[in-house]
Amino acid sequence: QVQLVESGGGSVQAGGSLRLSCAASGDTYSGNCRAWFRQAPGKERAWVARLYDYGYTATDDYPHSLKGRFTILRDKAKNTLYLQLDRPEPEDTAMYYCAADPHLDWQQCQRAIRPSDFKYWGQGTQVTVSS
Repeated sequence: QVQLVESGGGSVQAGGSLRLSCAASGDTYSGNCRAWFRQAPGKERAWVARLYDYGYTATDDYPHSLKGRFTILRDKAKNTLYLQLDRPEPEDTAMYYCAADPHLDWQQCQRAIRPSDFKYWGQGTQVTVSS
């Protein structure tokens, strides 16, 4: 069992910055596929960022439209995943969720962009970007 708890959401002005946190507890693995998704009202839950944790290093990936603005990070010591939102725009307003699936290998993780690809989920944290 893996428990994920997001925090750090809130209201920010366009062009500002925000860092979301996802604290993990329970079973942990040196190789772990982890991701952030977001969902706005009336929209499907969409992939925002993904990270594969080798233990000693990690690789990350993003939708093309978000590259350069969003950054996924992890702190091994704190067992915490982060999402850094730089220069957020009103269109980024959504509920943000972190997700993880420790049983995906690197190749499987590389293809994981759908909510159904991940086994464990947090409760979500709301991000509202005002203009």
